[in-house]
Amino acid sequence: MAELAVTSPIRPPAGRARFDPLMLAAGVFFVLAVGAAAYPALKAGPQTGPGLLLLIGLGGVAVLGVLAFALADRSGRALTEGPNAAETLVEALPEPSSVVNGDGTIAARNAGWTQVWGDVRRLPKGSGAASLHPAMLAARRGEAGEAVDISTPVGLRRAGVSALGGDRFLVRLSAPGLPGLSPPAPSLPTPPELAPAEPAIAAWTTTPAVLDTFADAAPFGAALLDGPDPFDARVLEANPALLAMTHGAAGPGAAFGDLFDAASVTDARARLAARPSAPVEVRLKLATPRTAQLYVAAAGDRAAAYLLDVSEQKQLELQLAQSQKMQAIGQLAGGVAHDFNNLLTAIQLRLDELLHRHPVGDPSYEGLNEIRQTGVRAADLVRKLLAFSRKQTVQRETLELGSLMSECEVLLRRLLREDVKLITEYGRDTPLVRADKAQLETAVMNLAVNARDALRTHGTRDGATAEVRIRTARCTQEQAVALGFPEALPAGAAMIEVTDNGSGIPPEVIDKIFEPFFTTKPVGEGTGLGLATVYGIVKQADGWIHVESPQGAGATFRIFLPVHVPTASEILPQVREAATLAKPKPARDLSGVGRILFVEDEDAVRIVAARLLRARGYEVIEACDGEEALELAEKHAGEIDLLISDVIMPGLDGPTLLKKARHFLGDAQVMFISGYAEAEFSDLLEGEEGVTFLPKPIDIKILAERVKQQLQAG
Repeated sequence: MAELAVTSPIRPPAGRARFDPLMLAAGVFFVLAVGAAAYPALKAGPQTGPGLLLLIGLGGVAVLGVLAFALADRSGRALTEGPNAAETLVEALPEPSSVVNGDGTIAARNAGWTQVWGDVRRLPKGSGAASLHPAMLAARRGEAGEAVDISTPVGLRRAGVSALGGDRFLVRLSAPGLPGLSPPAPSLPTPPELAPAEPAIAAWTTTPAVLDTFADAAPFGAALLDGPDPFDARVLEANPALLAMTHGAAGPGAAFGDLFDAASVTDARARLAARPSAPVEVRLKLATPRTAQLYVAAAGDRAAAYLLDVSEQKQLELQLAQSQKMQAIGQLAGGVAHDFNNLLTAIQLRLDELLHRHPVGDPSYEGLNEIRQTGVRAADLVRKLLAFSRKQTVQRETLELGSLMSECEVLLRRLLREDVKLITEYGRDTPLVRADKAQLETAVMNLAVNARDALRTHGTRDGATAEVRIRTARCTQEQAVALGFPEALPAGAAMIEVTDNGSGIPPEVIDKIFEPFFTTKPVGEGTGLGLATVYGIVKQADGWIHVESPQGAGATFRIFLPVHVPTASEILPQVREAATLAKPKPARDLSGVGRILFVEDEDAVRIVAARLLRARGYEVIEACDGEEALELAEKHAGEIDLLISDVIMPGLDGPTLLKKARHFLGDAQVMFISGYAEAEFSDLLEGEEGVTFLPKPIDIKILAERVKQQLQAG
């Protein structure tokens, strides 16, 4: 920056004539014209009187022409280089002002300009006045040129640029202590060629005065606040998006901090103090809370705040986290179920052996039976874990909803007891479905028990008798969609509806009821797996579950299942079975003959199961892992009738063992037992025939029955 010095308006240095090629060309052509006119006189000779007079006249014309060109050049320089109306204009303005040529040279300036910039002949470059050049381009296009926060030797200033014509511009700086730029003095006449093309700028301030056009039209919320701290400031102006986001609460004069939840304000204030330019998350105080990201830009004694609604994004993040959590819990449940089912299998097999030694009437029978019932409850808990994670082994069969609910009704009445009235409605022509009977019964019982507990805890509306209503029906596609099935098939759907007349489910809870381990029951009275289990069972059956709970009108759960149309191959066995129902079934003989290779890494399961199978006449070869089983299969090649193997074992697992030992086993039947679901490894058995699956925990009767069936089939 040049040294400061107060000088008169800038003039070109003395003695430096401006070169004008047009004037030079005009002089040359004038001399040629005079010479052409003098040529005849010279040819006639100067001795003659007319020739002499002609030469004298032409010489005078030439001298006068040269003088005229010189005077015109001096006059032009005087008009462009001497004092003019531009100097008078800028000196009359109270702000630091100057007239600037298009190339950045300063044609005239007042004393205020010189005090700010010093004795400079061009606009300074760099951070000082770099933004003046874009403002000049805007003024040249006929727009209002504006430059904000120009760094000058005496502080930050604003500048307004107006086009004067002739590629010259009027530049005016805001004066310190003034709210803005005052218009030019109206009393001074301005030449027509210097008249501003745009009206003078009315107000220039160091802090935002209004929201700009872009913020006003933005799809996110924007507000101008009267203080640098957004949570203590009031709204001066808000754009339409912010008014819509806050349901009109963010109008001018409103306290900006009152728009948000108090807890989120405390957290946001701390985050803004640590990182002022970073976005912070806040919760809008609305009937339905919304989440937004707040950006704050402070400028002097004001601030601009921007709010971006991210509620849907947060909801997607929560859903993704929930999905990942359920997947992790499902994997954990599968691992726990495998180990737990091994323990339960060992317990139940040992109980079968002890109950055989201590039949009914023995003093030990009652204690052993209680242990057995506890084991059954533990096995049911494992099934619930697998059901909500959709890893339970599904044994689908064709079921008629009316018959299924009729069989289940007896157990439901015992569960609900006398203080809750059970009402059942079985529609005519109830459809067939393909589902696991035990799972479907479990789902209906869970819904009924939840309704009973809600009625006992919260009571009924209007003090009426507690009721649980179970209804089955066939729905058309239109009816199913109207009742809550979003993707009903053209064939319609089978519906099971469970309704109570309680106070209903609170709105803030209804979105969480299917989450695992979420429960509203007191501590010790619920695991939080009931509705999660129902959800897993329904989804595993390719169905849909929908819940409705109007305020104070009870809760309604609807299970939708695809309608099953039986094929001819399914109808014929049903007819044969119906024809033989009247015949008495013979007593089951669970004994048999055959050589069995039993592979199980859990010693307690393998030893007890092998001993019980030997007691029924079978020859059992035991192996504690896959490698030992492969050696025994090779040693007894062609002599094994049935392979019973666990699926997951250290080293060589069950499916891999089968593939390696198949040429030793020949046509022997294969049975896998596991605490994992069959779907977890069924893809590993492609191309294998004569393979069945028995889920853990198992008891000896089921095992002996399945062994006999397998050996007879082989």
